[in-house]
Amino acid sequence: MTTVPLPSSRRAAGIALNAGLVIFVVLYAAIALLQPNYLEPGLFMNFLRRAAPLLILACGQLYVILTGGFDLSMGAVATLVVLAASILINGDPDATWAVIGTLYVMGIAVGLVNGLVVAFLKVPSIITTLGTMLLVNGLALAWSGGAARGDLPDNFRNLGRLVWRGVPVIGTLPLAVVVIAGFVALAWWGLNGTVYGKRALAVGDNPRAAELAGTPVAVTRILAFVVSAVSAVTAGILLGGFSGVSVNAGEGLELQAIAACVIGGAQLLGGRGSIWSAVFGALSLFALFTLLNILGLPQALRDSIQGLILIAAVGASMWRSRKRN
Repeated sequence: MTTVPLPSSRRAAGIALNAGLVIFVVLYAAIALLQPNYLEPGLFMNFLRRAAPLLILACGQLYVILTGGFDLSMGAVATLVVLAASILINGDPDATWAVIGTLYVMGIAVGLVNGLVVAFLKVPSIITTLGTMLLVNGLALAWSGGAARGDLPDNFRNLGRLVWRGVPVIGTLPLAVVVIAGFVALAWWGLNGTVYGKRALAVGDNPRAAELAGTPVAVTRILAFVVSAVSAVTAGILLGGFSGVSVNAGEGLELQAIAACVIGGAQLLGGRGSIWSAVFGALSLFALFTLLNILGLPQALRDSIQGLILIAAVGASMWRSRKRN
């Protein structure tokens, strides 16, 4: 009997992929109508480079959403990564790789704290990660003194801004696009090539039934928050690479990641979704932001539209869930 829900989950994942892809194609076509040079391979690669942090965050957020939770601490972790990297490296290229390893250890620690609190103390994930967001933001600002400090050397910044030129067919290939491909491949494998994916869907769909069936619910949820934190560290490294040091580097990215997953078709209450729902949802959301910038709309209006999209996407997700039930 436990095999019955799996085909519907796979069908839902396919629908999410198609819906997200259609939205992205429509939005990118609108961009191309206004700026035809966006159809050039080089400019499309640059579009992917700029979308890389959001895309990676959405993949990490999806793991938490599939298990029925949220991670609101992602943006704060990304900000901490940028500030910590600039302070610890302080312009010394020889320290870059050791510091990057330290950043991942810090991120995994944050993910473990989130997961342990949610899994064993039974605190709702939205409350847990909201508290973590405030804590991490406060620590990052206190450490930096509320302002950008230190310096990021070229070998760190190249992770976000390095572009290989003269590549056949596409002309240019940003390193960030290679990072996207690698991260998405690993995230897809984690959900489709291992037993973890089935466990995550089972926990998100019905945690009590999953527990009775022998699924390690606590471990599944903890791993989801760890993956989310790792994605936040990766996104923070890319942000620091091509945007430099800023105390607001990751501000609002956690909500954008949630919106991207929902736009792509992931179910907020868990149990349904795929990596492709996160990928195409993130691309759709970033294409929308790009379109609004081309139209010359102010930042405040862009934030308002993002809020409307999030409300509409959540409403649609809940409507689909009620209709399915």
